[in-house]
Amino acid sequence: MIHLDNIGAHILQRLEEYNVRHIFGVAGDYILNFFKMIEDSNIKLICTCDEQSAGFAADAYARINGIGVVCVTYGVGGFKVVNSTAQAYAERSPLMVISGAPGVKERSYQLHHTIKGFDTQFNVFKNITISSVILDDPKRAIMEFDDALLSCINYKRPVYVELPRDMVYAPIGDYHRIERRYVSNENALLEALQEIKCIVDMAKRPVIIAGEEIQRFKLESKLKELVEKINIPVASTILSKSVINEYHPLYLGVYEGAIGHEDVREYVESSDCIIIIGALLSDITLGIFTAKLDQNKCINITSEGLSIRYHKYENIRLDDFIDGLINTLDRKEYSLVQKCPIEEFVAKKEKITINRLFKCINSLLKYNHALVVDAGDALFGSADLIIQKGTIFMSCAYYSSLGFAIPASLGIQLANPKLRPIVLVGDGSFQMTGMEVSTIAKYNLNPIVIILNNKGYTTERIMLDGPFNDLNEWRYELIPNIINSGKGFIVNTEEEFYNAILDAEAYDGLSIINVVLDKDDKSEALKRMAEHLAKRVRDTKDIL
Repeated sequence: MIHLDNIGAHILQRLEEYNVRHIFGVAGDYILNFFKMIEDSNIKLICTCDEQSAGFAADAYARINGIGVVCVTYGVGGFKVVNSTAQAYAERSPLMVISGAPGVKERSYQLHHTIKGFDTQFNVFKNITISSVILDDPKRAIMEFDDALLSCINYKRPVYVELPRDMVYAPIGDYHRIERRYVSNENALLEALQEIKCIVDMAKRPVIIAGEEIQRFKLESKLKELVEKINIPVASTILSKSVINEYHPLYLGVYEGAIGHEDVREYVESSDCIIIIGALLSDITLGIFTAKLDQNKCINITSEGLSIRYHKYENIRLDDFIDGLINTLDRKEYSLVQKCPIEEFVAKKEKITINRLFKCINSLLKYNHALVVDAGDALFGSADLIIQKGTIFMSCAYYSSLGFAIPASLGIQLANPKLRPIVLVGDGSFQMTGMEVSTIAKYNLNPIVIILNNKGYTTERIMLDGPFNDLNEWRYELIPNIINSGKGFIVNTEEEFYNAILDAEAYDGLSIINVVLDKDDKSEALKRMAEHLAKRVRDTKDIL
C-alpha cells in the first residue's frame, strides 16, 4: 500500500519516478497552487515567455528524456499550448499537458478565462491527445492520472490532465499502484517473423528504412544491433535523421523520394524487400509523394500495427519485433552504396550562400552537438548534413510548425546538458518564438543560434510569391544587448561565418549569428522540392 497526502504530491512523485527533472510553463492564477508545489519539490520549474514555447520545449525534452511536461493556466494558457500539443501528437512525442482550471466548488457562475462552458478546453484536447482526464474527484483522481501517464509512456503520444485549483491539495487515501506493460501477441509475432524470414532469405537487395519511432521508444541500440547482425543497409527519413550514426558503413542517407539524393532513392526503390520500421510516411518524408515504394515489396511496422505486403498483424510491439528480427534473420552479404567523403571546407571572402553555409556547418559538427532545425530551408538544407555518434538531429519535419527550434533547444539542453545545441532557424520562425532566447539566458544555457536572414518566408515564395511573404528586418545580432546576455554576430561572407562559428564555439554562453542571405537564395534540397510544392499550389488553384 502507498500513502500520499494529496493529488498534487502524487502527480509530482509519479513524474519523478519517470525521470522528469524539469517542468515547463507560464504562471497563471488557476495553476499557481500547483506551481508552488513544484517549486517545493525536486523538480525544477522552467518559466518561459510564452505557453506555446513552453509546449515546444517540453516536446523536445520528451523526445530525449522519454516524457516531457508543460504546465499552464486555464483558457488563455491552455489554448496557447494547443499547437504544441498537436505537433507532439502528429510526431509521436510523449508530452503531458497539465492545465490548471477553475475550482470544482466555484463553478456556479462564469469565471474569467472560460469561453463556452467549463468542458470546452477539455473537449478540444480530447481531439489531439491519446488520453484526457479531469481530476475533479479525489476518489478517482489517482487512477485517472496514472492511466493517462502510462498511456503517454506506452503510446508515445501526448496526454491532457486538467487539475482544478481546489483539487491540488485534495487529500487522498491509500491505494494499490497498477503498472501496465503492453505485450505482443506471441502467436502473431512468431507467424509474422517466419513470413518475413522467407521474404528476406529470397531477397537480393533488402533495405531498412528506420523511422522516428525508433528514437521515441529508445531503440537505437537495437536498430544498430539488427543492421550489423544481418548486414542490411539502412536509410532514415528526414524526421528520424540521426537514428543511426551517419558515418556507419551500412547507413545510406536520408530517403525522401525525388527530393533526396538520387543514389539513396535508387537503392531504396530498386530494393526487392523494404523493411520500414517505425516511420511516419507523410508527404514531407515521401518527398511530396515523389517516393515510389511498391507495397508488394514492403514490410511496414509502427507502434500501431504491422503490415506485410497486403495483409496486417495487430498487437506487436516495436521492441519485440526488432528482437525477433535479430534472433530470426541470418546474415548475408549485400552490395553497399559507396559514400563520398565529407568535402573539406575552405572559407572564402565571398558572399555567403545557403549551400556554402551548410558545407561549413558540416565540417564543424562535433561529437556533443544537438542540431535542432526549424521548418523551411533550415530543415531541407540540413538533410545533407552528416550526423555522427553522440550528436542528435531534431526537427518538426512532419507537422512543420514554424517557431519550434528556439524553445526546442531549451528543452534539449535541460534534458541532456552534455549536448550543445546548434540551432538553424529562419528569420520568420525566429520572429515567432525568438523571445525564448531570454529564457535560455535566464537559465545560463549556451546554444549557438544561426538565423537564416533572407527577409521573409522562402518556401512560401517558391510556392506563390507576394508581399505577404516579406518580413520587417531585425538586427538580430543586437539581441544579446537587449537581454543583457550572450554574444551577437552579423555575417555577410563565408569567412565571417566560419570565424563566427569558431568564436561561438569558444564562448560558453548564448550566441546569435545573423547570416545575411540574398532574398532568392535557397538550398539545393529546397530547389529540388520547389517544383513539386509549386505544382501542388497550381493544381489546387486549377481545381477551384
